[in-house]
Amino acid sequence: MYLTTTIPYVNARPHLGHALELVQADVLARHHRRRGEPVRFQTGTDDNSLKNVLAAEAEGVPVRELVDRNAAAFEALRGPLDLSFDAFIRTSSHPGHRAGVERIWEATRHDLYQRHYEGLYCVGCEQFYPEGPCPDGHEAPLQVVSEQNWFFRLSRYQDILLDLVRGGRLRIEPAARRNEVLAFIEAGLDDISVSRSAARARGWGIPVPGDPGQVVYVWWDALANYVTALEGGDYDRWWVAEPRKVHLMGKGVIRFHAVYWPAMLLSAGRPLPTEIFVHDYLTADGRKISKSSGGAADPVALVDAYGVDAVRWWLLREVPRVGDADFTEGRLAARADEDLANGLGNLVNRVVTMVHRFLDGRVPVEAREEVPFDVADAVHEALEAFDFRRAASAVQALVEQANRYVERTRPWARSRAGQEVALATLVHACRTLAVQLEPFLPTAAARVAAAVTSAGDGRLPRPEPLFRRLAVPTAGPRDAPRAGVDGGRSPA
Repeated sequence: MYLTTTIPYVNARPHLGHALELVQADVLARHHRRRGEPVRFQTGTDDNSLKNVLAAEAEGVPVRELVDRNAAAFEALRGPLDLSFDAFIRTSSHPGHRAGVERIWEATRHDLYQRHYEGLYCVGCEQFYPEGPCPDGHEAPLQVVSEQNWFFRLSRYQDILLDLVRGGRLRIEPAARRNEVLAFIEAGLDDISVSRSAARARGWGIPVPGDPGQVVYVWWDALANYVTALEGGDYDRWWVAEPRKVHLMGKGVIRFHAVYWPAMLLSAGRPLPTEIFVHDYLTADGRKISKSSGGAADPVALVDAYGVDAVRWWLLREVPRVGDADFTEGRLAARADEDLANGLGNLVNRVVTMVHRFLDGRVPVEAREEVPFDVADAVHEALEAFDFRRAASAVQALVEQANRYVERTRPWARSRAGQEVALATLVHACRTLAVQLEPFLPTAAARVAAAVTSAGDGRLPRPEPLFRRLAVPTAGPRDAPRAGVDGGRSPA
């Protein structure tokens, strides 16, 4: 699987919405690697935007300084969010990107022509609109732009794009987004401007081959990155030969990635992506979280305050496949306390404590009962449908099933032989949980695995709390603190 995410502008530091897409992609990458499948997980930053130029001007710093600083902040999310990406491309500095964009431009030249254009331009979206205000909520007024640009004959690809999407050769999920793409194409495709004047771009960007007075439109430039980052044999391996090319994106850029990008590739004679998953927005108080909204929850600060497990778990357990998700720190903390501290942590510590209390810390593996604790199929099916909440819920259901087994078997009230059967079975359930949890919470999964792995003397480690309870910072119907044991300290 070749797995890519959108590459964000770097006019400001990353927010929680960027973390959502990166964590979703990371789960897919880890899941498929665990199944023994080859995976290349790639992300990066879109450095060549006018938004970046204007942000640097507002700050009074050189564009390169601002771009380098903010791009570094995006790449540095790898550590705090436990990301496992294989490649990170920056469009202003990747050694092969400019040459790759130039090659694609030349390969599509038969579909390019020049014409004068006037329209209303949103710098926030980096696109033209027939009228204002910006439909994506950018508050700055649309700019009136009049200039000579290069255009791409998008209209030429209307019928083939319809066939690709209708026939499922270009799979777009969920169905509502697929229908949105179909409706857009069926309404008729107009040719699109794919260059900007170098003067308006302040000279920042990739010059149009043979026309230095123009720079390549930032979206045309950015959409090329998924192939320009593949150098040498990597291009043949991951873009030509790889049967699954999966792309994750937010709903605000669906037109670019599900219509313009495939048309560009068709024109250039390149293979197409095979699957596109479109996620909705994260909001705060009903308003989209964005770099410009003032509601930009900092993922690194959240990890510092609540831990990576809590942040990743909220993004995966709470965000629906369809529909926006409203974020508060209280909801994040409450979900972590309920599922991780009081649920998973409590289960593992109860089991390990009972193994030490009743079996001297040793697990008689051969005594376990054959109970169907495995949820691998349910997790896989959910992730194949890009339903991360359903997949995380399947893991949580295993915690609940194991807790019900504790209450049903009551190991503390059994004979020694009965305790051996029940506790060996529960240790197996906890080991299964560690395996299934790994794509979602790799650090927590490692702690769970260590807690139920016998040491050199054949005994399990002494129980320790796996998750700290989090102080819920706000009060309300969904934010109220929940009563419960602290991190799963109760033995039975």
